[in-house]
Amino acid sequence: MSEEMGQVEVRNFEVGDRVTGVVSKVEEKQVVVEVAESKLDGIIPISELSSLHIEKASDAVSVGDELDLQVLKVEEEALILSKRKVDAEKAWDQLVVKFENNETFEAEIKDVVKGGLVVDLGVRGFVPASLVESHFVEDFSDYKGKTLTFKIVELDKEKNRIILSHKAVQEEEKVKQKQELLSSLQSGQVIEGTVQRLTDFGAFVDIGGMDGLVHISQLSHQHIEKASDVVEEGQKVQVKVLSVDVDNERISLSIKETLPGPWENIAQKAPKGSILDGTVKRIVSYGAFVEVFPGVEGLVHISQISHKHIGTPHEVLGEGDHIKVKVLDVSESEQRLSLSIKELEENVATEVTDYELPEETKGFSLGDVIGDQLKNLKK
Repeated sequence: MSEEMGQVEVRNFEVGDRVTGVVSKVEEKQVVVEVAESKLDGIIPISELSSLHIEKASDAVSVGDELDLQVLKVEEEALILSKRKVDAEKAWDQLVVKFENNETFEAEIKDVVKGGLVVDLGVRGFVPASLVESHFVEDFSDYKGKTLTFKIVELDKEKNRIILSHKAVQEEEKVKQKQELLSSLQSGQVIEGTVQRLTDFGAFVDIGGMDGLVHISQLSHQHIEKASDVVEEGQKVQVKVLSVDVDNERISLSIKETLPGPWENIAQKAPKGSILDGTVKRIVSYGAFVEVFPGVEGLVHISQISHKHIGTPHEVLGEGDHIKVKVLDVSESEQRLSLSIKELEENVATEVTDYELPEETKGFSLGDVIGDQLKNLKK
């Protein structure tokens, strides 16, 4: 009776039928399975085990595995079966859903081939080299065995074509990070960043997935000609958020505002009565502004420039002159520094007054000089 059932079952198997089989033997180039409700063994050729190329059958299955299979051919002694076709059918149904829903999923890199990477999704998926990373990769040899996240960017069942991209996942993540960052930033916030690149007008600083601009005027309290005078690419810096434009994805930053101001502790750096070296920066009608520290200028009033009467500061000073000045008054809160040149010349004046005339000039009296002058007038 069982023999009759077996014969009936064998006769009923047709090409395309789906069956379940348990692996009973794994050979190098094929696998033997026990097919449910059949007295015939099933044979799976190595080429029908996987959508990918494999060297030996044990790379794909093991004894005891229960497999869903499809009948390729019915022979007198065995059923020729395919695991690959069943896997592909299941995979295509799932992949169509993933593609339509723009899903992100993980998959293991099975092989590195010319032009990209191969992924086993039940069917062969290909990742072109240009779609692996958002940055250039010269050698992909160490990618085999790695698990990456992917999106399907092209799907064609008729051509059995599946193109995947890891780069698309990275770019999507960057966009998400940008939006989250823009939403979280507030003016006045101080954060750490990394200088990414320098330009003629400032420096771009990465503050966590997005670059903000530090304009050249916001790099230092001092006047600088180029950004490289104070920062370099790759440098970690503290920056203060000046403004955030969410719509245009622009962030304005300042390094200057995180640094001590040039006037901070000025009373200790330039106490009243101290003598400093300075450079004349600007000359105005009422005096001259002299820089004594980077970003700190003090005023030498016209009355403090010289003991002699002068009409304009230009009679004595020129922009760029290096001079010594004495601090008359200092105020950190008002950022005011009063300076004097004249007070440093008082010692010189005293020395001239006390200077003893040479021997050959002695003997002349004031009366002699005045008398001579009167004689000349009477002539």
